[in-house]
Amino acid sequence: MSAEPFVVVGGDAAGLSAASKFSRAAPDRDVIVFERGRWVSYAHCGTPYFVKGEVEQLTDLLSLSPEQATERGIDLRREHEVVAVDTDDRVVTVDGTDGQFEQPYGDLLVATGARAVSDPIEGVELDGAFTLHGLDDAAALRAYLIDPADASVEALGGGEFVDATRAAHFAAMESPSSVAIVGGGFVGVEMAEAFSAYDLDVHLFQRSGHVLQSFGETVGEKVETHLRERGVTLHLGEPVERLQGDDAGRVEAVVCPEHELEVDAAMVGIGLRPNVELVSEQVDVGETGAIAIDDYGQTSADHVYAAGDCAEIEHTVTGAPTWNTLGLPANRAGRAIGQTVAGDPEPVGTVAETSVVKAFDLECGRTGLTDLEAARDAGFDPVSKTITAGSRSGYYPGSAETTVTLVADRDTERVLGGSIVGSDRAAVRIDTVATALAAELTVAEVERLDLGYAPPFSPVWDPVLTAAKVLRGSM
Repeated sequence: MSAEPFVVVGGDAAGLSAASKFSRAAPDRDVIVFERGRWVSYAHCGTPYFVKGEVEQLTDLLSLSPEQATERGIDLRREHEVVAVDTDDRVVTVDGTDGQFEQPYGDLLVATGARAVSDPIEGVELDGAFTLHGLDDAAALRAYLIDPADASVEALGGGEFVDATRAAHFAAMESPSSVAIVGGGFVGVEMAEAFSAYDLDVHLFQRSGHVLQSFGETVGEKVETHLRERGVTLHLGEPVERLQGDDAGRVEAVVCPEHELEVDAAMVGIGLRPNVELVSEQVDVGETGAIAIDDYGQTSADHVYAAGDCAEIEHTVTGAPTWNTLGLPANRAGRAIGQTVAGDPEPVGTVAETSVVKAFDLECGRTGLTDLEAARDAGFDPVSKTITAGSRSGYYPGSAETTVTLVADRDTERVLGGSIVGSDRAAVRIDTVATALAAELTVAEVERLDLGYAPPFSPVWDPVLTAAKVLRGSM
């Protein structure tokens, strides 16, 4: 085993999970984490709820503080950017607070994450236009929406971390009365709720015919109905070409091929792109655009690993490489790599792309293959059924409609995926389907699962079991 340190590039979910596990498993070997920014180990998924005000302080979104990292034996160096990697000599070049230097490594983890993209939409540089990928974005957005007296660094809870200049800039601007959200995915739907909390006139633009495309048409239609009920104006099938600014450089309109709409602010949430440029010439990059890895997170270069939003990972159902940007797979892969580098190999696992999202009062979940065309492309003969059932026993107060879609392979009867939407603990029920995918259960085996039952929690036949029963009958 090399005497050189384990070097980690990136101080968020995958990076610090790996460093923490390695430090515990190999306490006699150094681990250094280089993070180019000031924030480390924070909850990306919590940012819409901070903007809304349900999370009071930015620091509430920190999973691990710099002080806690130090206590775990991690040499964490913030505002240190790795600008080059030499995989032959096993050294990285770092731009630090005291100048540039080289750091040798025994093993290297690339956990550089992803970045929000706005192309091909023009005008995102205008005042009042935002993407939401990081806590400084969240701080600026909230400062823009609230009373300036409440928008100080102390009130936002950013402490030494927050970009105080940026937050102060937006706090000094007149708050908007209308906003255009470009993109109807996770962030777009969650931010529609956040903006509505400030009584803004909210317009959501989605290039395709439905929001939450990966959840399927049934979920999309129900969410769209609910968004309209909550006052959100939907512009479905309307691509946005650009954001238009006034003479002062502030957003004044969103421009589509057929019309323009005057707005005071805009938020673009059309996707992410993996940050692979640091090592793209040293390691293989997969067809997804993320770094290719093996079962243990190792890249095509010896002693170089990758995890999190910059790396591919195997799909549970198809077995093919996929790209997933959620927190659990990143944390899990990082932890596994930390253990592997310490000398006890642990696979990074697979992902079924299980995800949940809240749309005002609706909860949505999805996992596996929900698109029939995608299932066919993966070599399956998919069959799908959708049912609606009560979330609790009908006689017990609080029961609500829960709609479940299950997809299975006609030949093997293996469950391939599913989606759920409802207002009463619907989202967590998707975990049953995700577990079935990991175990490669058939529809009949899902139907026979012994799930918990009591009137306050579920009908005798849980909605997932009912969906399996109906799907099995159709097969």
